[in-house]
Amino acid sequence: MTEAAEPGVYPQGVKLGVDVGTVRVGVAVCDRDSILATPLRTLDRNAKKNTDVRILAALAVELGAVEIFVGLPRTMKGEEHASARMATDYATLLAGMLRDSGSGVPVRLVDERLSTVTAHRNLREAGMSSRDHRKVVDQVAAAGILQHAIDMQKARGTEIGSRVYAESAPGPAGNSADEAAERQQHNRDQHNRDQHNTEGHSEPGQQ
Repeated sequence: MTEAAEPGVYPQGVKLGVDVGTVRVGVAVCDRDSILATPLRTLDRNAKKNTDVRILAALAVELGAVEIFVGLPRTMKGEEHASARMATDYATLLAGMLRDSGSGVPVRLVDERLSTVTAHRNLREAGMSSRDHRKVVDQVAAAGILQHAIDMQKARGTEIGSRVYAESAPGPAGNSADEAAERQQHNRDQHNRDQHNTEGHSEPGQQ
């Protein structure tokens, strides 16, 4: 299930940006007026226990976030590969954690390209040695994703990206895995349709 954005309508308040990696997950936050995104913290990715997803969901509730943007990696040709599927699956898990906690914070996938490359470049320009990049590069990349998202909301005057919904509650025995796979594929397909519908719009800061 997806929800179409209404023109001129998008949440106002604190928002989070998330950069998903296989080893670490970067998190960023913006002010209530959505002016500036800043790096917040880096979480160790735990794909088995998903402790990082639980921490992120709790953080969103603690900060009173009204929206969470998860970066969806694409190639320069706009193609999606394994990293994009990983981000979609992570966003689905996060939406489920938030639902189970009773929070209605929406999770949205937003197109991101070269965010980590840009983050490394910004850190070099700031005088940080490459050896120290690992400590903060993921959260700096998350700040880039979030800044792009809030800037696009203001530029277009409407919501952006694709909302991701949690997997459906398990049905009859033996069907839960199929339903989960179907939901994840649905989220990816919906994002592709939304991306196609927005072709032709210029996106400030897009590389």
